[in-house]
Amino acid sequence: MPQPTTTTTAAATNSAARPTRSPGPRPPWRRRWPDWAPRAAAAWNAAVAVVQALWAATGTAVPVAGERLYPAALLLTTAVLALAAAGAALATTRTLPPRGRRAVGAALVVLIGALGWGAPGLPVSFVTIASGSGVDSVTGLVNLVLTTGGAALLTLVAVAHRRRLRGRCPRCGQRHPGPGDGPLAHPAPSPAPRRTRLLAYLLMCGPLPWAAVKTVWLCGGDAISVRGEVWRAEVESQATGASRALASVGVDVTVLGALLAVFLLLGLLHRWGQVFPRWTPVLAGRRVPRLLPLLPAWLTGAGLALYGTLLVLGAGLMAVGLLPKPEPDGVFTTGTGLAWMVLFGGLAFGGLGWGLLIAARSYALRTRPRCVPAESGANPPSRQLS
Repeated sequence: MPQPTTTTTAAATNSAARPTRSPGPRPPWRRRWPDWAPRAAAAWNAAVAVVQALWAATGTAVPVAGERLYPAALLLTTAVLALAAAGAALATTRTLPPRGRRAVGAALVVLIGALGWGAPGLPVSFVTIASGSGVDSVTGLVNLVLTTGGAALLTLVAVAHRRRLRGRCPRCGQRHPGPGDGPLAHPAPSPAPRRTRLLAYLLMCGPLPWAAVKTVWLCGGDAISVRGEVWRAEVESQATGASRALASVGVDVTVLGALLAVFLLLGLLHRWGQVFPRWTPVLAGRRVPRLLPLLPAWLTGAGLALYGTLLVLGAGLMAVGLLPKPEPDGVFTTGTGLAWMVLFGGLAFGGLGWGLLIAARSYALRTRPRCVPAESGANPPSRQLS
């Protein structure tokens, strides 16, 4: 009796992961994202490759950070990676043997990191624009949006592909009969576990020394080898728009940004982050879209956590003498004062970053929806359908 081939087995696995839909009205496009995400990711990343190649060919200045620019070789490398991402996205729609599907999954993970490494800087750019400070470089912002968008679409493809490999619904991640394009059942609002809340509250205390010092400076006081009058004059001379107006009344725009991060963190921990509270006009009582708090938390938290951790490690190495203390720079009159500010900045950025990531993980688990078929045809009253 002939044995089934690997291709036949792979085809059966893929067909089981993509159950056929019964005849009827076509579901909304947002319910079919596992089907259109590979084509969207391929098209977007192909456009990224074209733009990167054009910039390299024309010698367009694309900033990496500050005054440093992308060399043409790096732009061409990004173009090649974007083309590889487009190919990997389309490969998830093909019938492949198990080894091939695992290889595609590994390639997606690598390419997401290669294209999306600058994603944490996107929220910072938006905050800068909202404060009225303008854009340092239009090409730099366009490059950030293009690569971040490509990585985001590729992440959707990777999530659906991983779920299919495990024999689960690519949309909700659960095992259930029928296609995954019906309504979703959302869990009832619930707060984060007590341990998670306590850890997040502890991490939220990280910005206190940094915020206190900056507030003292802007109010004209002296601290850690910096004269408040000198600091405030420099901030007001360099700031523009809303950030300058805030500085004139003793409010530092970075402290305001930290308060917004704290607000986001609290929403991730409590019920009002899942259903709009009564004090929100028009939206009161409606379910908060799941990605509305998760996307900024992931993007901002990852960058802040990495940057803050490096600053704290650097300050610790300077304290034990393994790294030299920095030379006085700018408004700082001593290297010791600057070293203290490095530590305060590390505690602030690291505390907020890790707090956001921990709270976002809890929020993602508590708000994870399921396709209605996964509920055995029942609609529990504790769950909201959409």
